[in-house]
Amino acid sequence: MIALWLGHESIETTQIYLDANLELKQRILDLTTPPDGKPGRYRPGDRLLAFLKSL
Repeated sequence: MIALWLGHESIETTQIYLDANLELKQRILDLTTPPDGKPGRYRPGDRLLAFLKSL
């Protein structure tokens, strides 16, 4: 799917995006704020977590 979005011809060329440094990804996310949203990391509530665990 990522390959299609980015226009890559093969899945091998998309692999570099999947192997990106997780710490770097988190630092980038920490610098962004969604439109009309609060800055910071989303923390799901107990009800949502319970629902997801029940799936």
